[in-house]
Amino acid sequence: MKVKNSTITRRRFLATAAKAGSVLAAPMFVPGSALGKDGGVAAGERIAVGGIGINSRGVAVLQSMLAQPDVRFVAVCDIRADRRQAVKEIADAHYGNKDCATYRDLRELLARTDIDAVLIATGDRWHAPASIMAARAGKDVYCEKPCSMTIGESQALAEVMRSYGRVFQVGTQRRNVGNFQFAVDLARSGKLGQLHTLHASIAYYKPQIVHTWLPAEPEPPKETVDWDLWLGPAPWRPYNQAYVAGIMGWLCDFDFNAGGGFLNWASHSVDLCQWANQADGTAPVEYEPVGAARGQASKRVVQARYANGVKLVMRDINEPEGWLSLGPCPVRFEGEEGWVETGDSGKIALYPETLRTQRTVSVDVEVSALSHVRDFFDCVKSRAQPACNADIARSSHVASHAAAIAWMLDRKVAFDPVQEAFIGDDEANRMRTRAMRAPWHM
Repeated sequence: MKVKNSTITRRRFLATAAKAGSVLAAPMFVPGSALGKDGGVAAGERIAVGGIGINSRGVAVLQSMLAQPDVRFVAVCDIRADRRQAVKEIADAHYGNKDCATYRDLRELLARTDIDAVLIATGDRWHAPASIMAARAGKDVYCEKPCSMTIGESQALAEVMRSYGRVFQVGTQRRNVGNFQFAVDLARSGKLGQLHTLHASIAYYKPQIVHTWLPAEPEPPKETVDWDLWLGPAPWRPYNQAYVAGIMGWLCDFDFNAGGGFLNWASHSVDLCQWANQADGTAPVEYEPVGAARGQASKRVVQARYANGVKLVMRDINEPEGWLSLGPCPVRFEGEEGWVETGDSGKIALYPETLRTQRTVSVDVEVSALSHVRDFFDCVKSRAQPACNADIARSSHVASHAAAIAWMLDRKVAFDPVQEAFIGDDEANRMRTRAMRAPWHM
């Protein structure tokens, strides 16, 4: 007699065990919470999540994920031993056990077949490659912004997510925050009249082009800090602990960030302007840096124009004039009959005042990204597209990258949003991609 090999998944086993009841030969004691009693979520319905590169902002997102009753954070990967241990302790303390596994190499975590989704909160250089590797490993992905280093990475990321049928959410959480939703609704509904100008804040961390190598230091053991994996697809340079010490250690260096840091804020604010202009799926057709010379970001703006004539003004958040002090990440939408501005304070300024409603808008911008995280996990279950899926991220990131290229070239450029290429500009088109250090590739 031939015996057919079969694989019994954890979820199938739990479902079968629950149905079997007293038929089991030996007594089996299963906590009620594991079967979904007393308000718990049955183990077979939980979403198993792993984390890659969890520090700073990643910890805030992780806390939002731990708050979800149908999510179980089961593993963390980091090139730093101290970060692996710190995140493990957060998860273990939350669940009251020692179960969170740790990995140095993301490929080992992605090889686990019991993990459904991953949180990626590494530095910019790893966002797209790690997301693509996760999709090919059958995982859904929540990735911090900016999710790409280049226009080419934005394209590859969206195409892989679509071809593999994965759910992807980029951490531009303001699409799921009430005051921004309210402002966008005013713009899209026509209550401001015909839109003519959108304002996006681009400089929280000052955009700048830096190629400074820090002095070489003795490289620590790989299990303490895996320097080769930290660099990943970025160009090689000698180890210095300042690079891995924290976000500002790498954020200002062009080899490690997107568009000289331009996309750190533009990935949020330009995305909101795209949404307000009903421009998801497209991008402006021209970009022009204006103001002081490049590098003087406090007086530097990039003006862009959409095919429908709407102007997009990307300007510094630190300008003493022009913003209404409504908190970080302000956006402003102006139409022929009114305007609205809002930011991370949750406050909303608008004209005319008759547009204001009794709708309650929280002044908490959900730094923990609870609603954005919930949107992601709901879509993991339903297989619907979340608010900031890979195609939406592609459009807003392509627009931001194109603006950053105009800023870096210090001249006006024309852009074809269908081909996602610059028109008659070989120099600008070469900047749509970057070489990746072997063996990493898209």
